[in-house]
Amino acid sequence: MTGPTGVGKSSLALALAECLNGEILGADAFQIYAGLPVLTAQPTPEQLDAVPHHLVGFLDLSENFDAARYANAAREALAAISSRGKLPILVGGTGLYLKALTHGLAEMPPVDPDLRARISAMPLAQAVEELGKADPEALGQIDLKNPVRVRRALEIVLQTSRPLAESRGTWKNPSNEFRGLVLTREREDLRDRIEANVAQMLAGGAIEEVRHASHAGDGARRAIGFREIEEFLSGKSSLDSCREAIATATKQYAKRQLTWCRTQFHFPSLDLTEIPHPESALPRALEILAAQAP
Repeated sequence: MTGPTGVGKSSLALALAECLNGEILGADAFQIYAGLPVLTAQPTPEQLDAVPHHLVGFLDLSENFDAARYANAAREALAAISSRGKLPILVGGTGLYLKALTHGLAEMPPVDPDLRARISAMPLAQAVEELGKADPEALGQIDLKNPVRVRRALEIVLQTSRPLAESRGTWKNPSNEFRGLVLTREREDLRDRIEANVAQMLAGGAIEEVRHASHAGDGARRAIGFREIEEFLSGKSSLDSCREAIATATKQYAKRQLTWCRTQFHFPSLDLTEIPHPESALPRALEILAAQAP
């Protein structure tokens, strides 16, 4: 089950797990980190007690993770859950992680250490410029403010001599073992939920989490809100400005997630706009999932 941030995935996943004797397997690139449960909207302690969760809050903040490592870890977790006679319920909004698991990543050429070192030494502006020269279309496909994404995109383009979109579009055959569901909401409803979630997150301890996360690596620092809160803590912005910046970034991320869901997956959708509590959508969700049975 996937969908944009703030749509209500966690609540519905919990209801599904309790109904179907399942365990939840996370697919979120930031909820994997220990030490940022509020900032990354990890399941609450009550939810974690109610149903076992996997690949949530397990990785040290100093470490980096990627889709290949996720897919390997997720396959191991899926096998372990199934061996206990439980139903794995995969839920998260990181599309690349999900597709790496459902389709499998295509083989990429071995890393060229010299090329990687050269690109790593580039300032972000130079890397963006080089990427634009090598593959102009790639500039519209990634977050140009994210040094990790920019440098990785440039590495792929230079090493494969192919456009980034072509490399990204190369997947192994999709697996037919997954039934899927994409959760959606009308735009204004989702925007209101995101703004409320951001305010609650800031009031609920996210600022203290970031204050004590000075050892965080590049991966954890990419979590929406981390850098914005750092700026607030350093006195470079007010709390109101911080809240507004996080809400804006979250809305932009949700828009990208919806685009990914529409273009990369072909699962049925379930609109939660008129459903105040996502768990109330359980009967309809079960109906949609049952219709996908082989």
